[in-house]
Amino acid sequence: MKLQKLLDGLRYTCGRPIEDLEINSVVYDSRKVAPGSLFICLRGFSVDSHDFAGRAAEAGAAAIVAQRPVECGDTPVVMVEDTRYALAVISAAWFGHPARELTTVGITGTKGKTTVSYMIRSILEAGGIRTGVIGTIGIVVGGEVVKTDNTTPESYDVQKYLRRMVDSGCRAAVLEASSIGLRDRRVAGFLFDYGVFTNFSPDHIGRNEHKDVAEYMHCKSMLFRQCRTGIFNVDDENWKGVAAGHTCRVETYGFGKDAGLRASGARLFSRAGRLGVHFDLEGRLNFGVDVGIPGRFSVYNALAAAAVCLHFPVGEKEIREGLATVRVRGRVEPVEVPGNYTLLIDYAHNALSMENILGTLREYRPHRLICLFGAGGNRDRERRFEMGETSGRLADLSVVTADNSRYEDVMDIIADIKVGLARTNGKYVVIPDRKQAIKYCIENAQDGDIIVLAGKGHEDYQEIKGIKYHLDEREVVADVLAGRL
Repeated sequence: MKLQKLLDGLRYTCGRPIEDLEINSVVYDSRKVAPGSLFICLRGFSVDSHDFAGRAAEAGAAAIVAQRPVECGDTPVVMVEDTRYALAVISAAWFGHPARELTTVGITGTKGKTTVSYMIRSILEAGGIRTGVIGTIGIVVGGEVVKTDNTTPESYDVQKYLRRMVDSGCRAAVLEASSIGLRDRRVAGFLFDYGVFTNFSPDHIGRNEHKDVAEYMHCKSMLFRQCRTGIFNVDDENWKGVAAGHTCRVETYGFGKDAGLRASGARLFSRAGRLGVHFDLEGRLNFGVDVGIPGRFSVYNALAAAAVCLHFPVGEKEIREGLATVRVRGRVEPVEVPGNYTLLIDYAHNALSMENILGTLREYRPHRLICLFGAGGNRDRERRFEMGETSGRLADLSVVTADNSRYEDVMDIIADIKVGLARTNGKYVVIPDRKQAIKYCIENAQDGDIIVLAGKGHEDYQEIKGIKYHLDEREVVADVLAGRL
């Protein structure tokens, strides 16, 4: 592909003629440069690939895109203001602008992005609309799930998988637009048809993330200058801050009378070990729905999904079916057990998310609420204190175990968790081996208990001393029930 075509839509300068320059690959990792590559320099937290421009030139790069001067001999250098934005625009062109062949939905917010994504997919596919998803759990194209390191992958990968979705027959794509992903322009290069705001609370503040809450909110708001229609949760007090400066048509959802799509009559239900919530849609839709995911917060997620899907050729039947049957790996995910108790797997891995999930499950009035959890290593110790205090306060029994200890000793992490537990009167047991801790929960379950395995969620590994070992909690439960553990 001609370099000139890849640069279409970008403002740039170049001191050499490039009109006839042919590009045979687009790369942003200098180690992958081959003769004829276009190498795009990116500035990261610890590595600035501008420093490797010379190496890329020596490897045969046809041209280099940079935002600061680089030393690379006679290789043409295309100067741009922001190479991350350039990567997004170039990648979109390289893959033939796949977003133009899809109806695209971007979802941002502190919580709920993954669940809303899968609710939308469940509804649309109930209506025969094949839908791809890019988000925390991975990239879903048909029956294939590709793991990713980030909620929102690098823009090159976003475009690559959008193209794969088009080629596999998808008509819609739902993307989790994280604040970091928006800041780093990973979803730039196209205009979303719909943008969704779920909620906002302080998170992702600190080293290698956002410097403060204002920056965090600003990054969330970027989505609504990059979509045709913005759909906002107006019950969240921060929604106007996130909507500030928007360039999109505005629609709303919530419980309040001013919301365009409203919920009323929410009530929890428990059926055969399954927990859920029923509510009535009012306003732009008018019928009742059952949501197969527990908790009142599921009402907001379902409202967001319904608010998006009313723009598609689906009706009451598809919305009801999609919301009733949706399952999200690692998000209050039920696991089949033979006893008269409920076992759930959830990604709750900090005090805020634990507060939400345990508070939600409390509303179902369990005989006992049991929370199995650990805490990540090489992270702020205060987070461990807070997690211990939260579980000690809300759970009837805390089963303290390992999570991703990384390079720390698991017993040091557990000692910090116990500091938080000591601030409460909560009962707890310590079982450092996570598999044995799960076994303990199952073997000691009582009728009416709700057991939540918190922290791992969709993850299928455990990181210890820098090595990732396979650990899928669904498999562990199956092994316990079959007597293999």
